[in-house]
Amino acid sequence: MSNDIAYPVFRTPDAVLALSVARRLMEFGRCEYTDVSLYAELRSVDEVRRAAEELPQGWFRGREQHGEFDDRVPFEDRPAWLVGVRGAGLPTDPAAYEGRLPVDYELLDQAVDGVEDAFTAAIGPSVGEINWQDLCWPDAPEVGFHGEYKHAEVTLLLNTSTRNYDEAANDHTVLVHVRSVDVDGRQVREPYAHWLARQVGLTVIGPGQRC
Repeated sequence: MSNDIAYPVFRTPDAVLALSVARRLMEFGRCEYTDVSLYAELRSVDEVRRAAEELPQGWFRGREQHGEFDDRVPFEDRPAWLVGVRGAGLPTDPAAYEGRLPVDYELLDQAVDGVEDAFTAAIGPSVGEINWQDLCWPDAPEVGFHGEYKHAEVTLLLNTSTRNYDEAANDHTVLVHVRSVDVDGRQVREPYAHWLARQVGLTVIGPGQRC
């Protein structure tokens, strides 16, 4: 687990609007090394196929049944797509997905503005996230905070309200990340998250969540 804490700053049922707002916040901290990663739990065969068509360069991994394989079964003897395949390696027979959903998807360390629109369009009702990392939050001397690099991120949650994906939702949430500093149960850098949100016309709208 990282030492980030992420605060919600915007929520809407409109995925395109949520992406636009997340980009506005990301651009405030964007620097030379900023990149973006995508993650999803694709909960139907249609969503898997759409993602494979739109973003085939990502990795897809079906779910193993509990106790299906023991440690003596090497990865190379298991169905390849349970270990991880690109889109072209996915099964074509719908019956192959029985007991394998949701399918995990990830595409890491991509150039900004190269994959986000396609992912937002392809995810449908499944849950997932777009995470921009390696941002550079500026100093905020008026509120007494130095800038943030290692823990500077923006996340757009799609169809869920938490990064654990354990709460499905009918809307999408933008998160701003700062370093977690807990003193007597209080996050002392929370005001910095409020300050960052205000710089792009947003407001923290709920408690932070550990990332």
